[in-house]
Amino acid sequence: MSVLARPEWLLVAAVAVPFIAALVIPLFHKWPNLREAVTLIASALLCLTVISLLPPVLNGGRPEWNGVEVLPKVAFAFRLEPLGMLFALVASSLWIFNSIYSIGYMRAHDEPRQTSYYVCFAIALGSTIGVAFAKNLFTLFLFYEMLTISTYPLVTHHRDGEAMASGRLYLILLLGTSMVLFLPSIIATFVLAGTTDFTAGGVLGGKAAGATLIVLLALYVFGIGKAAMMPLHFWLPAAMVAPTPVSALLHAVAVVKAGVFCVVKIVVYVFGIDTLTKTGANEWLIYAGCASLLVASLIALTRDDLKARLAYSTVSQLAYVVVGAALANTSSIIGSGMHIAMHAAGKITLFFCAGAIFVAHHKTLVSELDGIGRKMPITMLAFTIASLSIIGLPPLGGMWSKWVLGFGALDGGHALVIGVLLLSSLLNVGYLLPIVARAFFMPLSDADATAKVEEAPLACLIALCATATLCFLLFFQAGQIESLLQGMFAH
Repeated sequence: MSVLARPEWLLVAAVAVPFIAALVIPLFHKWPNLREAVTLIASALLCLTVISLLPPVLNGGRPEWNGVEVLPKVAFAFRLEPLGMLFALVASSLWIFNSIYSIGYMRAHDEPRQTSYYVCFAIALGSTIGVAFAKNLFTLFLFYEMLTISTYPLVTHHRDGEAMASGRLYLILLLGTSMVLFLPSIIATFVLAGTTDFTAGGVLGGKAAGATLIVLLALYVFGIGKAAMMPLHFWLPAAMVAPTPVSALLHAVAVVKAGVFCVVKIVVYVFGIDTLTKTGANEWLIYAGCASLLVASLIALTRDDLKARLAYSTVSQLAYVVVGAALANTSSIIGSGMHIAMHAAGKITLFFCAGAIFVAHHKTLVSELDGIGRKMPITMLAFTIASLSIIGLPPLGGMWSKWVLGFGALDGGHALVIGVLLLSSLLNVGYLLPIVARAFFMPLSDADATAKVEEAPLACLIALCATATLCFLLFFQAGQIESLLQGMFAH
């Protein structure tokens, strides 16, 4: 095996590829085709590199790269475990589709500053892979902050008053929560456990108990502002002023998924599920997560702006992952990991469709979508498929993550959570399927009387059809995903 093909160097290569792309992309500022070719090549290369790491992880290996010891017992280092493997697969594969979509969207809408857009996108993906591969809390925190900073220019892309105000809220809330809550919780963990390394079974067992564990868990959950737990969620709907491919990045590929990924990883590898269940330090989070799940769904029902409705849907769906982590048993943790992947495929498709509608017909409100399915049948079919996946109906991937989360609730003796999951699915029906019904069954408005098919650019259609297909494929790959995640508990 060559040096470069060794798993430890593949870890470094996967993190490095997007950052190298970010350096190369500006060289082709005057040649858009070449600039976007670099983006596509980098996204494909990243995905192939991540996939090449899958066999050793499936075989029980935990590739790691021990880089630089910054302080005694504090190192900048990577280590790949099953949850990080899944998150990296999700992020790297969806970057390909988002890049294809971006080409169609950004050109069709004649967006300014496209070179800086692709540069920031690449840095954001590199930061995401760094989060996925982090061996310890120190490395995780560095890439977590880099992800916030690199996505700020994307949120403020339009540079108008609304975008700048939303960007300030985005930056202040995410940096504020991480500095005031997340960083102190990392320091407290180091003081209590003597390490920041992610360790099978957790590092806090026997090192903290009672109120200390409860407070520390709260600091982590609310300090990870990207998880968008209520009441620290409002940056997410505000960030919808960004171009739609950025919204897809925020909701499906990187930002919020990095947030809930961090919550699950910290529950499993810092606290340890046995420690949480034995002490009961997780109980409050189960109810807080259920409340966030339901309240966000109810708010989504009231939103006429399509992207705002999808944003509150995301807040609700993220809470599924947090509830699974809070239940702190094997089934619930696996369900949370599966939901990261299943929701990513469904939600990126929904945002792609919303952007396609905007590009082709400049419509942003649900109330404007009467009959749009006759003008955009491909787009609205993809929207329907993704909606059914988010709701959790077969044969779509979203069914399995909710199913496994339900078993986790049973295993934890929390029948109330099963009721919450069922009620939430009904609310999903309430805020998603009326859009589908309007699109296909309501008459066209007078302004759109001609039912001529007018779809978005081909690049947009290719991307949204691919991610809608992924919703089907994940239904049949759920067993493999579950098997991968079971490796988290192999001590």
